[in-house]
This record gives sequence, C-alpha cells and structure tokens, in this order.
Amino acid sequence: MQRGLAAFALLIAPVAASPALAQGSAQSEAEAIVLRPLSFFKVNDLDFGDIIPSNTAGTVTIGPDGSRSRTGGVTLAGDGGEPARFAGLGSFNRQVNISLGSNSIWLTGPGTRMRARTFEIGSTPTAILSTSPTRFRITSSLGNYNFPVGATLEVGANQAPGDYSGTFTITLNYL
Repeated sequence: MQRGLAAFALLIAPVAASPALAQGSAQSEAEAIVLRPLSFFKVNDLDFGDIIPSNTAGTVTIGPDGSRSRTGGVTLAGDGGEPARFAGLGSFNRQVNISLGSNSIWLTGPGTRMRARTFEIGSTPTAILSTSPTRFRITSSLGNYNFPVGATLEVGANQAPGDYSGTFTITLNYL
C-alpha cells in the first residue's frame, strides 16, 4: 500500500508543483474612418470648337488648360473650344483613382467619323489618361474637387461639314 501511495504522490507531484495561473487584462482601441460618399458629375463637355478642314488631314488639340492648337491642314475658326470639366465631393486627403473607359473614341456626324485620342487630365503636372488608373488626392479641406480633361481630335482630309459627337467615360474610385 505504501508503494501505491508513493506512486500516487509521484503522479500528482507535478500538478501540485505547477505555478498558479494569473489573470490579466489589456485594453485596445477600435477605430473606423467614415468617408463622405464620393460624388462626381460633369460640369461641361469637351468641345473642340469650330474648325475648317482642307484637302490635308490634321489635328485639333484642346489642352486641359483650355489652350487650343492645330496641326496639318486644319484651320481654327473663332475662339471656341474648351476642355471637359468634372467636379465632385469626397473626403479631404483621400486618394482617388481616375481612369478612362477607352483610350480613344469616335465622333460621328454627316461625314467620315473622326477619332479623339490622347485624353489628358489637368493636374500638377498634367497626365495622360488611359484605361490604367491615375491617382489624385482630394486636397480641399471641404472635400470638393474639380478637374478638366482635354484631348486631340484627328480631322480627315476634306472632312464633311456638320456637327460630330461621341461619348467617353471617366471612372473614379476611392482608395
């Protein structure tokens, strides 16, 4: 029997010698950032202005700063033309991705269609827009932002007179 008690004592000895477990507590903070929903709207359309074609093809470029230039056989008529302008509201200091639905679009009208390409966003510095996102930061403490978009129009030789139009898509995503 002593042998049994000794064996039992050896079995419970490690349990009895174990240190007592202590309880402790720590605090942490939970955080969340609630963003103002990103709003976005068109202020005005991209307008290449009045142009006069010739028997030589050319281009008309509207810069994001509103400048208008030409190459080739195109003559600029009047002072018309302006970049597209977009505006909206978001949260201060948030980054936003901006991308273009397509790198070029077609303007259709009474004659051969014309291609608009090389879309450029007015930023510092200006940047060519493409289907790959470009980032900008909302720098206004009120969260408002706006930006212009220019492009280059390819005018064909002997382009038929008339109104031409097309559509392009700008997409914004919060980061």
